Amino acid sequence: MVKTDVLVIGSGISGLSYAIKISEKLPDTRIIIVTKADEDESNTKYAQGGLAVVTDFSKDNFEKHIEDTMRAGDGENKRNIVEMVVKEGPDRFHELIDWGTHFDKEKGGQYKLGREGGHTENRIVHHKDITGFEIERALLETARKSPNIEILDHHYVVDLITQHHVPGKENHYEDISCYGAYILDEKTKSVKRITAKITLVATGGAGHVYKNTTNPIIATGDGIAFVHRARGKVSNMQYYQFHPTAMYSKHEGMLFLISEAVRGDGAKLCTKDGKPFMHKYDEREELASRDIVARAIDNEMKISGDDYVGLDCTHMDQQKFCEHFPNIYRKCLDEGIDPFRQLIPVVPACHYLMGGIEIDRDGQSSIRNLFAVGECTNSGLHGANRLASNSLLEGLVFGHNAAMKTVALLQENAFNFDDLKAIPEWNEEGMKVMEEKVMIKYFRRQLQEMMSDLVGIVRSNERLDIARRKQREIFEAVTELYKYSQISPELSELRNLVNVSYLIIKHSLQMKENKGAFYNKDLANKPLIRTDLPKK
Repeated sequence: MVKTDVLVIGSGISGLSYAIKISEKLPDTRIIIVTKADEDESNTKYAQGGLAVVTDFSKDNFEKHIEDTMRAGDGENKRNIVEMVVKEGPDRFHELIDWGTHFDKEKGGQYKLGREGGHTENRIVHHKDITGFEIERALLETARKSPNIEILDHHYVVDLITQHHVPGKENHYEDISCYGAYILDEKTKSVKRITAKITLVATGGAGHVYKNTTNPIIATGDGIAFVHRARGKVSNMQYYQFHPTAMYSKHEGMLFLISEAVRGDGAKLCTKDGKPFMHKYDEREELASRDIVARAIDNEMKISGDDYVGLDCTHMDQQKFCEHFPNIYRKCLDEGIDPFRQLIPVVPACHYLMGGIEIDRDGQSSIRNLFAVGECTNSGLHGANRLASNSLLEGLVFGHNAAMKTVALLQENAFNFDDLKAIPEWNEEGMKVMEEKVMIKYFRRQLQEMMSDLVGIVRSNERLDIARRKQREIFEAVTELYKYSQISPELSELRNLVNVSYLIIKHSLQMKENKGAFYNKDLANKPLIRTDLPKK
């Protein structure tokens, strides 16, 4: 058994900033960060657009950012949480700079500010089109300088270590405490029991529950699934944002993201034959919120039968485009596309989950001594849909709050580990030592196709009911597979994706009206194509 004061699960902006904050406040505290891939592999790394934060108070203000966030979230956000995140944003942003993160500036020294869908002002700070990569670099370098932070890569969390306090009340959320996690060391193929006074879940999203996603391969909903299995509260899983513009590919899996900032700079969406269409759906056209743009593209593809639509950048300033989006420009050229002469083929792809583990303003979950931050949570910030580039800000603000609460708890030191005596070491006795990789791939593909076909951008009562029955069949098959197969990350990820799909379908069936990113055509009270907008 390994003992630590703080166990951090995940090495993105949420987990790293949280660990750094605690390390700075309590340098004698032992902190272990576990990540299932390389230490720099996270959703943070792939965040192209930037960080939404008010910096230019001559043109922008907190109230505008708050209202933009509430509007994007379709009013389902918690206003007090939105106000907290937006108003704390500048302080957290300057801490990022203090930790060595570089953001693009104008010649006069002011930050270059971009605008993305749903924003009424230019407020996106960025580092070219690889903002997340730059933030991840700076945070990792800072964390490595802290002698009390240990990063264990290729360590996969199988399940949380929890204990229910009151006999006969196992279903009561408030009776559960967390004491760490069972973790598979991929190098030794053994499962460790790492106990901790405080555990943070910062595992990111679950994009690979769908066939096409902008998420890295690690985004399999692990944190949400093992908190759900531990009977922690999980909510709003019906709200899944599909990014409107991923580069079209015939290959399944992670698609390359064409940042929303490209449309913010003037790119236009059009059909394959070059006809613009966003004016039919929203008065903001290309700068409408992501749910509206994604449904518009999905509808145009259904009307035409085409596999994708075009993003027209041919009229844009070439020098500015190459300076702001060098990574996107190179990717286009690698795919044989000259964005100044041809349309970039784009398609909506699963992008960001607004629901997840329920937390309060300090990142505390419904399980004692278990915190959660970032995309794996339902924090109240996003509501029914995320405003572009608010996610990195969320990770910083909630990472800070969770760290400060953790510091206070560690200083109180009111932890009781007597219950640990009743918690066994990991035991695989009776399990067959065999790997069924072909079966794992088969069920994963089945699940992804079912979710994409039946629980996608536009849903219906009939499709959701079919999905519920199909999910149950897959769940029973995977449960049986889990019983007789050797534990592995691939098998655990499949198990987690099955749990996540159950929650998405369950919460979708409970919806009585369309909100934000959730759209059921049987609940629609107005058509997708608006008749009250000016014609072009």
